[in-house]
Amino acid sequence: MSTASAQLPEGRYGRSADERADRKLRIVGAVLGAALIGVVGWFGYDYIAGAKISAQVITFEAVSDSAVEVHLEVHKDSGTKGYCTLRSQSADGTEVGRADFRFDQHASRLDKVLTLRTTARGSTAELLGCHSG
Repeated sequence: MSTASAQLPEGRYGRSADERADRKLRIVGAVLGAALIGVVGWFGYDYIAGAKISAQVITFEAVSDSAVEVHLEVHKDSGTKGYCTLRSQSADGTEVGRADFRFDQHASRLDKVLTLRTTARGSTAELLGCHSG
């Protein structure tokens, strides 16, 4: 009858120094992963909760074959500057006009009638979006 050795063969199952290094790498990876999640979360929050600008087209009217009058109402934080992009399309859906309208006023509510120049008679006026800056 032979007795089995209770000790593992040397070099076969790794060294304890490797286990310590693996543990350190896991800790460093977890810290860097948490930092990355924090940075992505911060940029996402800043993007969503940044300067709020909302606007809507109240009415529009094609005043000629080269212009559409647009009544635009903008709600924003007081002191925020930015611009809104409007476009007009013809009856067949072709885009006939697009322009950015800047606003620098300090008021929190703006009510403007704007003239959008077109290359042909426009049948629509559409707000594409507003941005601060």
